[in-house]
Order: sequence, then C-alpha cells, then structure tokens
Amino acid sequence: MKKKTRVPASRAAKRRKRVAANRGAEPKRSLRASRRLALSDGAKAEIQRLKKKLSQAMTLIEQLQMSADTDFLLDIPNRRGFERELKRAVSYIKRYHAAGALIVLDIDRLKPVNDTFGHAAGDQVLKAIAGVLRRQVRASDVIGRLGGDEFGLLLWNLTEADAHAKAAALEQDIDRLSFLFDGRTITAGASAGVAVLGPHSEPGRALEEADCAMYVRKAQRRHEV
Repeated sequence: MKKKTRVPASRAAKRRKRVAANRGAEPKRSLRASRRLALSDGAKAEIQRLKKKLSQAMTLIEQLQMSADTDFLLDIPNRRGFERELKRAVSYIKRYHAAGALIVLDIDRLKPVNDTFGHAAGDQVLKAIAGVLRRQVRASDVIGRLGGDEFGLLLWNLTEADAHAKAAALEQDIDRLSFLFDGRTITAGASAGVAVLGPHSEPGRALEEADCAMYVRKAQRRHEV
C-alpha cells in the first residue's frame, strides 16, 4: 500500500495562506473591474452630454449668424447678408464664366410717408414692395435690403438687355402700387440701376456701378415727371 507523502506543517500552512489570499483577491479584483466599468460608463455619458451641448451651441451660433444677416421687417438679407451673397456670386461667375446682373433699387417718396403717416405706414409700403420683388425673381435669385429705402437684387444668367428690361418691369410694378392712409391715396415709386456681372467684376465696384446708375435713373424719372 502506497504511503501518503506528508507535507511539512510549515509548508502546508504557507499553502493554506496562499489559497486564502487568492480567494480574498478575487472579490477585490472583481470590485476594481466593476469600478473601472462604472467609470467608463460615466465617461461615455459625460461625452454624450458634452456632444449634445456642443450641437446646441453650434445651432445657436448658426441662428445668431442668420439673424445678423437678415432684415427682421422683411425677412430678407440685410446689407451685410446681401454683400456676402454678392461676393459668393462673383467668385462663382469668375470660376465658371457664368453671367449675372446686379440691380440697385431706391424707393421714391418713402420719407414723406414716414413723416406724414408714421413708420408703420412706411413699413407697409416696404412690405408691399418686397412682395413685388419676390414675385419678379426666381428662387435662385437674391433680394436684399441695402438700407432704409434701398434694395438690391442679384439675378443669375441675364444679358445686359434682359437686366435693363427687368429693372424697367420692377419700376412699373412698383409704380402701380397705391396705399390709403388717413383717407389719402398714396402711390409708391422706384428707380433702378443696373450693373452687369462678369468674369472681371468685383463686388464693391459692382455695387458702386449699380448705385450710380440708380441715381442717374432717379434724375431721369424726376425730369419725366
């Protein structure tokens, strides 16, 4: 019969200590792992929260930028927004040898309306004129309010003759407008100047050219009246 090997007491005690130590280590290791997992889940949640806040901030920035470029009364680009679109258009025209036209349109007799009947009446005239302009242009064209009584129109793919015909049509449509304030019938009017956009155009120079043409046209209309 095979005899059992006796393990020295000191060695057996050490083995029992190691087994006990290992048994105690398992829960500790599991606890550390669970803590790491919890920290990882918390970090992911924080990342998601920060991403959401960043997205909200970017949306707000975009809205503020749009507000800064928009005329609140007429819901069209203001001068800043229109000049930005004009720069983009000129860059596109230069790169792809496209064509376009810029029309600057000044409203006649708006100041007397404001002075006599109040700014609410003047706002009504401006809204009606903006409606005329919207009906006369395409979705790809741009209408902007350059100042209190001045509008800009950026029109694509028009010859010089077409641009002048469009300017004349705008003047006629606005001339037909009439308003009743305090029992008095008031008519509107407008003078339009044209600048043709081509590969050699510059945004600032084009605005100056159309603006000068508008003042020449305004003088002509006074003489006609």
